[in-house]
Amino acid sequence: MLDELLEQKIVVDLVSPYVCLGRLVRYDEHFMELKNADLHDLRDTETTRELYVADSVATGIKRNRKRVFLRRSEVVAISKLEDIVDE
Repeated sequence: MLDELLEQKIVVDLVSPYVCLGRLVRYDEHFMELKNADLHDLRDTETTRELYVADSVATGIKRNRKRVFLRRSEVVAISKLEDIVDE
């Protein structure tokens, strides 16, 4: 299932107050690796997760990490960036 997302820009919603956007380059049973990623702590802004992601779709990913590893057990949802709607 994740194979179809390889090399795609994705949005990863986490159980914590973080959201991560970036290009999925590999994964295994425990971790996902994203490159040119934006790991965003939603406690740092007053905006909602949905508005932050919609803004990133409109303006581009605000890269703050060259590379990030996410623990798959912390993932709630994964979507292609292009599949995000703001309606």
